[in-house]
Amino acid sequence: MYAVIENGGKQYKVEKGMVIEIDRMGGKPGDSVELDKVLMLVDGEKISIGKPYLANTRVSAEFLGEIKAKKVIAFKKKKRKDYKKKIGHRQKYDQVLIKNIIGG
Repeated sequence: MYAVIENGGKQYKVEKGMVIEIDRMGGKPGDSVELDKVLMLVDGEKISIGKPYLANTRVSAEFLGEIKAKKVIAFKKKKRKDYKKKIGHRQKYDQVLIKNIIGG
């Protein structure tokens, strides 16, 4: 059994026991999180597709902590103008463990 959920404008294929990185939602490690924007649910041969979301279907997860992605460097330069600018950015994500997929 797996589900396709939406979070932060992105779609994730999740199964029970998976650890995924989603956009920051806040919380403390050990907190319970309910993800209710389920787009599709596949249970063996039975496939349910939402329009746009499935009613009475949600994914329960546990908040594990916050992590950072690799650093992205942006370098700006204008030739012959003595202008150089180097900017670095590290995106923060929440790491969640998928506990259960509750479908109806």
